[in-house]
Amino acid sequence: MPKQITEMLKGTLEGIVLAILARRPAYGYEITSWLRDNGFAEIAEGTVYALLIRIEQRGLVDIEKVPSEKGPPRKVYSLNAAGREYLDEFWANWAFLATRLEALHEGTPS
Repeated sequence: MPKQITEMLKGTLEGIVLAILARRPAYGYEITSWLRDNGFAEIAEGTVYALLIRIEQRGLVDIEKVPSEKGPPRKVYSLNAAGREYLDEFWANWAFLATRLEALHEGTPS
């Protein structure tokens, strides 16, 4: 993945993960698999787990420990009310930026 895309992803990955969790609860490996299956192959698993820790500490997700067939219980993350509010704000900011960037790209005034 080119460096420019990697840098852009750093600013949006949190919103992407929250959007995944808005669809359904998931554990870290499921989120990483979804990202890889949807074209984000270069995102390291460790990056996703570090992000999950941050959004957990900020109170944007609820955690349920679910028994695993292999090893310790899995932490299943689900979006809570604060996370949904944050995600709504992310989408509003995304729309704002996308509109202005598209206008800049097309050379039209915003």
